[in-house]
Amino acid sequence: MRIIIITGASSGIGWEFAKQVDSAFPKVEEVWLIARKEEKLQALSATLRHKTRIFPLDLLQEESVTVLEKALQEHRPRVELFIQCAGFGTMGAFSSQPRDCGTQMVRLNCEALTALTHCVLPYMMKQGRILQMASSAAFLPQTDFAVYAATKAYVLSFSRALREELKDRKVYVTAVCPGPVDTPFFTIAEQYGKTLALKKYTMVSAKRVVTCALRDAYYKRPISVCGGSIKGFFLCSKIMPHSLLLFAMRELKKRDL
Repeated sequence: MRIIIITGASSGIGWEFAKQVDSAFPKVEEVWLIARKEEKLQALSATLRHKTRIFPLDLLQEESVTVLEKALQEHRPRVELFIQCAGFGTMGAFSSQPRDCGTQMVRLNCEALTALTHCVLPYMMKQGRILQMASSAAFLPQTDFAVYAATKAYVLSFSRALREELKDRKVYVTAVCPGPVDTPFFTIAEQYGKTLALKKYTMVSAKRVVTCALRDAYYKRPISVCGGSIKGFFLCSKIMPHSLLLFAMRELKKRDL
């Protein structure tokens, strides 16, 4: 059985991935959808042409990984696409946020992603693709976004190393690194602080990010960066000292830009 697996499928970028792969991969037999909210997964499933299998799992719980692992062992599928979108972030000074906010971010964005990758890898088919949702926040440390940026730097580094390890198997990993995306992300993210107003001028649609990511994965690119402004930011993070960029961001914040 040939399948696609998508985590964080109940909204935002994960939902958009499900919609786009539904029309782009006719040879796939099932799409496995993973998220916490069963009713949203049911609503998404009803809109898809593919047969779906729903996993209403809280990936912060270790037993959720075991549920997926057992399903893989039972059905022995061939995974053509594995897309990891589950994750969250919060803005604001690290010291002003509850302790478990940061630790849960690390557990979901890093630990769960790593565990799920390990579970799925034995079932990846030749020429399969893994898409890991990182962020442009991975490109350099970010004040008032400290833990989130650090978790996404982990995802980017892990994805690039894993890509090299899997080349002989002809399985290709792409780290998806968008800037601000017009999704419900900010509803949670701005509980403790606000993002730079300037960042919201670079916001793009989930549809555009997903279209770009699937294209980059098709061409076996290691990183998918959507939009000219974010590509410029990526370049700056490569050629300019991070201390200078952090200073510039601090000055912009003072001016509420």
